[in-house]
Amino acid sequence: MNRSISTVIFPVAGLGTRFLPATKVLAKELLPIVDKPLIQFATDEATEAGADTLVFVTNRNKHALEDHFDSAFELEYRLEASGKTSLLNAARFTLAPNVSRVSVTQAQALGLGHAVLCGRPALRGSAFGVILPDDLITNDGLGVLAQMAEIHAKTGHSVVAVQEVPPDQTDRYGIVEISGENEIRSIVEKPHPSVAPSNLAVVGRYILSARVMDILAHTRPGAGGEIQLTDAIAELLKFETVLAYRFKGKRYDCGSKAGFVEATIDLALKHPETREATRRYLNSLK
Repeated sequence: MNRSISTVIFPVAGLGTRFLPATKVLAKELLPIVDKPLIQFATDEATEAGADTLVFVTNRNKHALEDHFDSAFELEYRLEASGKTSLLNAARFTLAPNVSRVSVTQAQALGLGHAVLCGRPALRGSAFGVILPDDLITNDGLGVLAQMAEIHAKTGHSVVAVQEVPPDQTDRYGIVEISGENEIRSIVEKPHPSVAPSNLAVVGRYILSARVMDILAHTRPGAGGEIQLTDAIAELLKFETVLAYRFKGKRYDCGSKAGFVEATIDLALKHPETREATRRYLNSLK
């Protein structure tokens, strides 16, 4: 594919309080869906889209995220000595050899926009991607960021992933108003349903021009007293076109317990080692 982005930012500094006590010492992004942690779904999606630099914006206590992508010599030695090649490959190749990782600490939890801004030193002055690992999106074809990268390569425009949500849930999302050409006309963070411009919600995938970093550097706190990426995109609209993209795939809100369980069940039904047992168990509940 025509690679249009080389760098993807992962804002992963959150404390994961919805999943306590599991997240007391374990980063929520390392919670597994069957046998694969959320962060690896996200990094696999980024590298499929052509990224070779992954920027983790984290907090000072999340060393396990880095450890997941490092070598584990003793584990790999034992697996190799036991002839467990498939398990060895699963442990060893969490990232492709040509992909580099950069870790940046977000000293204070000042919002998604601030987290993205923290990744600025790792950029190369060009468009970049953002993936929120809590939003797990699966499909049988290209991942969502790769789909968006194709659009960006053709148009040169920033691209934001969107999906329709129930009208009474607009106050949980950034909401966009679009034209007939899928150009975003306006975007607002968590509007009350009575004033929402639509029910088309932003989900956790973005390809943004480098200009948004200059905007974020001067963005004042907005909804919730935080620096909102939504507000920066609203300002970006004054300078350039931003496209809304209705992606192909199914989204799971793995930042919630219900979404996490739904993702686990659906992917267990697809996993070759668990699908039959999972199907039998679900049938036994009827």
